[in-house]
Parts: sequence; structure tokens; C-alpha cells
Amino acid sequence: MSLSQEKSWRETLATYRHPRVVQLVFLGFSAGLPFLLVFSTLSAWLREFGISRTAIGFVSWIGITYSFKFVWSPVVDRVPLPVLTRWLGRRRAWMLLAQTGIAGGLLAMAFCDPRTELWWMVVFALVVAFSSATQDIALDAFRIEATDASLQGATAATYQLGYRIAVLAAGAGALYIAEFVSWEAAYQTMAALGLVGIVTTLAISEPERRAAAGTSELEGKVADFAGRVGHLPNGVRRALVFLYGAIVCPFVDFFARYGWMAVVLLLFIGLFRLSDIAMGVMANPFYIDMGFSKDQIANVSKIYGFIMSILGALLGGALVFRIGAARLLMPAVFLIAASNLTFSWLAWVGQPDILILTIAISIDNLVGGMSGSIFIAFLSGLTNTAYTATQYALFTSIMTLPGKLLGGSSGWVVDRLQEEFSATYKFGGYAIFFIYTALLGIPAFVLALVVRRRFEKETPPS
Repeated sequence: MSLSQEKSWRETLATYRHPRVVQLVFLGFSAGLPFLLVFSTLSAWLREFGISRTAIGFVSWIGITYSFKFVWSPVVDRVPLPVLTRWLGRRRAWMLLAQTGIAGGLLAMAFCDPRTELWWMVVFALVVAFSSATQDIALDAFRIEATDASLQGATAATYQLGYRIAVLAAGAGALYIAEFVSWEAAYQTMAALGLVGIVTTLAISEPERRAAAGTSELEGKVADFAGRVGHLPNGVRRALVFLYGAIVCPFVDFFARYGWMAVVLLLFIGLFRLSDIAMGVMANPFYIDMGFSKDQIANVSKIYGFIMSILGALLGGALVFRIGAARLLMPAVFLIAASNLTFSWLAWVGQPDILILTIAISIDNLVGGMSGSIFIAFLSGLTNTAYTATQYALFTSIMTLPGKLLGGSSGWVVDRLQEEFSATYKFGGYAIFFIYTALLGIPAFVLALVVRRRFEKETPPS
């Protein structure tokens, strides 16, 4: 290995020691904590209490909240919060408010019995999901603005590190507590862990506000627009100027920078994780129906899976630093889709085989961690720092919407397939379902080729 290569690897590792990069571990934990608690962990709770798979699938539509966060992202981007914004700054103020909502919503869920208070549980889960989505808007903007482009791969990796630790807590941790104590105690504990994000937000500093080239021109158009509506009453004029600057300008900026390619990018973003999200709702019900115990699911799916996902996230961050995110998109899409076939293999076996489950979880989490770092870094590079929250919220909303819509009907699909094939193969319906979710990755793979060619033309490899 040459001296330059050694230096390059030393520089790669050194990025993980930057203070901002380290801070993202704790903020990533805060972001990751609520997700499973309104998704697969909640699905396991509901299934154990006798709630039907079809109902569980419909309850998973709570997650669509994340897919519509772009609707209120301009508010998070532009509107100051009384007292909090002056005290903490625009990003940390919204983060703290959202983190308080997450902890409070989880605590309320802990006192609900899904057999008799399912509707109240759904209401409080919506509070958690809405607060979590709001936190994501502010936190993603903080992450992008806190460092320059050279550290985006590293911050994406450490953000995922914290996120995966939280997933471990909300997955394996919650399942362990539910197994040996109660589901109520599990959600009370998760609410207490919400303090990690609150304390971190209070301890860190607000990032400096930076604007990308060309932003001043758009902001000048806001001033021109304000002059054109100056004859209107003050309240109406201020509202129109806010809407123009907060909503129109971010979208005009994105389409002005990428032209027709902006449509391709949005379509690709929406399809990138379709395979993964569409199958995720039925993962825990699948394990339970196969006969795995909650502690087995926790040991293999959560703890061992956590280790593999962290390795994948760090590997993805290093690859982004050395190769670039755009050139890694096609392999990432292919591996995401292909990893679903390992679960189909487990379903065809038809019995709770720990070894096969371990192999499936290893592949799925390694690929998920690696592709997550790649995609986060890629999306971060698409934003203009003048409109970080709004643009990144749009990207991540579109990223989850198709999968969430399909995921909501996944329980119904599995029920129908099981009725058709379970007489021949006990879990044949699940096996075909996982194959179907793998095939959903084909359109994203084709679009990844188009996106890669465009970005390689603009940024030739050094």
C-alpha cells in the first residue's frame, strides 16, 4: 500500500473523531428511539394480544406521518418558537419541543391496553410519530448544517450508529422487558430513554447558518415579491411573503439546479427503500407466527442484527468518503432487494431455524446499515443549506411514502397468500410475499443507473 493510500485511510478514520460527528451518535439515538415503538415493536405487542394481522397492517399506516412531514417542514425551517428559539436557536428549539412530545407520547402509550383501548393507543402513537417526524426535520437540518461536505459520510455513519443503538433499545430492549416484566414497563422505560435526546440538545451548540451559491438571487426574488404585494394588508402580506420564501423558493431552487433530472431524482428517492419498508411491517408477526419466542427474536433479530448494522453503517460511511455516494447507489439498491430473499428461504423451511434466521438477519442488517449511510450522504448533497429542513424533509418524506402505503396492506396480502398456499407449505404465503417485496426493487435499480450517470458527469472521479 502506498503512502498516499495509507494517509487516505488515516484521514477516513480521523473523520469519526470530529466533535460534530460524535454528537450525531446521541442525536441519532434520539431519532431512532421512537421508530420501532410505533412500527414493528408495536406490531409484536398487538399480535401477542390477539390483534389480527390485517388490523396490524392498517395500524402501521401511522408511519405515513413520516412521509408527509414535508407539509409542515417550512414551518420548522422558518418559524421561531417563543422563548425556545431565542434560548437555543432555530434548530435546537424545534428538536427540544419534538423530543418532549416523543417522551410524553410513549409514556401515554404505556398506560393503554390494546384489547380495550386500541383507539387511544393509536392516538398516542400518532403523537409520537408526529413528534418524531418533526424532530427528524430539525435534526436532519442540524446534521447537514453542522459540518461541511467532506464530513457528510461520517456524520451519516455516526447518526446511523446512534440510530441503531436506539433501535436495539426499542427492539430487543423492549422485547426483553415485555418478556420478563410487561409491555407497560417496556414503554415506560422507552419514554425515560427519551431524555438522551433532550439532554444532548441542551448540551450542544447551534450550527452557523450557511447559504449556498445562488441563494441570494432567490432571496432577492422574495424581496421583489414582497414589494409587489405591498398594497395588501400587513397580515396578508406577511403570510404571502412567508409562503413564497418558505415553500416556493425551496422547490424552485431544487428544480432550477437539476432541471428535468429533479423529477427522476424524486422518483428514485421514493423507490430506493421500497423493498425494505414494504416487508418490514410483517417481519415481527412472521417471527411470532413461525414460533420464535420474544427472547429469541431479541437475541438474533435485534442484538446480533444491531452489530451487523453498525458494521454496515461504518463501512458505508468509509466507502462514501473514498468512492462517492452516487457510484454506490446501484449496488445498494440491488443488495436491499436481494436481502429479502433470505427471509423467503426461512419461510420455505417452515420451522423456527435459528441458524437461518441469523444468516437472514446478518445479511439484511449489514446491507441496511451500509445502504443507509450511502443514501443519507447522497440526499444531504442534494440540499441547499438555505432550505435544508424543507428540502431534506421532502426527500425523506418521498423516500418512505410508497413503502408505507404498500406496507399498510401487507398484512392483508400475507393473509390472502397464506390462505392460498399454507395447505401446501405452512408458511408459503410469507415466502411468496418476501419474493414479491424483493421484486419491488427493480425500478429503483434502473433509476439508480440513470442517477449515477448524471452525477458522474458532473463530478468526475479524482
